[in-house]
Amino acid sequence: MRTMLIFLLLATPAIAQQDAAAPGVAVPQPAIGPNREITLDVVVTDKAGKPVAGLQEQDFTVLDDKLAQKVDSFRAVEAASAPLRVILLMDAVNTSFQAMARERLEVQKFLRENNGKLAQPTSVAFFTDAGTKILPDATRDGIALAELVEKNESSLRTIKPSQGFYGAADRLNLSLKTIGMLTAAEGQVPGKKLVIWISPGWPILSGPSVDLSKKDQEYLFNQIVELSTGLREADITLYSVDPLGTADAGGFRTFYYKEFVKGVKAAKNTLAGNLALQVLAYQSGGRVLNSNNDIAEEVASCVMDANAYYLLTFDSPPPDGPVQYHDLEVKIGKAGLTARTRTGYYALK
Repeated sequence: MRTMLIFLLLATPAIAQQDAAAPGVAVPQPAIGPNREITLDVVVTDKAGKPVAGLQEQDFTVLDDKLAQKVDSFRAVEAASAPLRVILLMDAVNTSFQAMARERLEVQKFLRENNGKLAQPTSVAFFTDAGTKILPDATRDGIALAELVEKNESSLRTIKPSQGFYGAADRLNLSLKTIGMLTAAEGQVPGKKLVIWISPGWPILSGPSVDLSKKDQEYLFNQIVELSTGLREADITLYSVDPLGTADAGGFRTFYYKEFVKGVKAAKNTLAGNLALQVLAYQSGGRVLNSNNDIAEEVASCVMDANAYYLLTFDSPPPDGPVQYHDLEVKIGKAGLTARTRTGYYALK
């Protein structure tokens, strides 16, 4: 029975098998070719969590599978000089109607701060059962965006938690379809993007009561490779902000994702939890924020990452096979500073 349920999950149209992709599912395909250049956006923070500017190339060491790499290019970037956009994505599929109402108020609060003068060009997107709608082009006019948010009421969910496993599978399918389409679209736009996904996250669907067949694991592994590569090539840093705040504090959801953050090196090690929102955010170099009722403050802290960051490039070693996972780490040669960037990448032949 367990295997049958997972098969039904993987066979739904929103996440179709590779040999029978569903119409409209735009999961980005990894670029395959001789170009092995890896670009890293690195945010360096002090002990208070504030971005640190003014560092030099010699302060950075890039480790690929624990081996130091030669940095081919280095650039310190400040917000004013960066082609950068913030996308606030409000998730009505995985959030209750009550929590969504509060989320809308908190997003409006953020947009109206500082007399509505946003630090970065910003867009707002609504993810509902009916699809994903992105409000007009990115703007620094927070007042205008707040008014649009107020006017755009989110649709009530037709997929509800009471629908059990099948409802959870549908929400997972819709969510992965949406992140795939968003990544494909943003891959056509130059510059760095901060996607702040305001949601408790979609169902993880992993644990002792869930079995995966070999075919299921191979399929999920392909999805992980495609999404990881797509997010990196589209220059998207993903953030997960939980609108449930202290209502979720200490809850299972707030820490269970940590079981899945390690990069998956082979299909046989794959679990559905490896595609959780919080996992994708952590691996992209973003942050996972929960247990705080001040959503506006948490969104602002995510945007603060754009104030100062560093661009480093290096050439990845040739892969040993068709797909090879590499762990990444950036170390800073100054005490009290921490670097945050993508935790790994897939090298493809």
